Amino acid sequence: MLKRISVAIMVLCLLGTVAGLTAQQGSEASVVRRAVRPGRARPMFGQWLDELSEAYEQNDREKMGELIEQMKQNRQRIGGRRGAAGDRRDSLQGRAVSGSPVDSRPIASRDADKKILSVLENMNANQRRGMMNVPPEDGRVLRLLTEAVGARKVVEIGTSNGYSGIWFCLALRSTGGKLITHEIDGARASLARENFKRAGVDDLITLVEGDAHEEVTRLKGPIDVLFIDADKEGYMDYLNKLLPLVRPGGLIIAHNTNMRSQMQDYIKAVTTSADLETVFLHEQRSGIGVTLKKR
Repeated sequence: MLKRISVAIMVLCLLGTVAGLTAQQGSEASVVRRAVRPGRARPMFGQWLDELSEAYEQNDREKMGELIEQMKQNRQRIGGRRGAAGDRRDSLQGRAVSGSPVDSRPIASRDADKKILSVLENMNANQRRGMMNVPPEDGRVLRLLTEAVGARKVVEIGTSNGYSGIWFCLALRSTGGKLITHEIDGARASLARENFKRAGVDDLITLVEGDAHEEVTRLKGPIDVLFIDADKEGYMDYLNKLLPLVRPGGLIIAHNTNMRSQMQDYIKAVTTSADLETVFLHEQRSGIGVTLKKR
């Protein structure tokens, strides 16, 4: 309990910094009160605090940064829901309505897809903690973009337990493509292999264990989609090494682009080159940067 109280005090300090940087209204005390109010929010905040405590004990700065970013995004969504509620009240009075996103679930068109989606749902419910997985809505974006470009070769930096890789496979089953994914942690790589097999997509995936900064030098092109979701300070190195292998018309997708302070060089590189076109999907929880390598 004393440890949790100490970490909670640290959280308040960190949230104060986030609030100052994002110029959001409301005191931090009110934010915490909203986060721990009765109902679903209380267990969600408790889990978030447990994960932050674990990351703090392990001195995992990247994980702590992601968790703080999640809290910031949750605060923004709370504000968005309040605005949406006001819009709905306005619509009842015949006024203009500014639409809100539809919270839908992916619909399987084939039995094999039903199996994959079932595994993804189970992983999201039971394996998220400590895995730094993309949120489900981000996974859907990865699937959509991959299938849209007809990708035959996808390279992923940061396998974790294989959650995002399985989202890619939903597209690759249709395009006839393959995924090469890199993971430095042996335990996570082993869990990913189990999940790939459970989802029935292990035949579409080559998992490479080791330091991706070194392993990617063995890759050959062309790469249709490159997904980077690993050490944020290393994004620029991955880009330098792999951009020449990305085909013209191919995509480089970067996760956690809301964490700009840790990847300023990458952001600058993909937004100032005449050979690249980049958009940021910051409506997504953690931020996604989508970069087109121009033809």
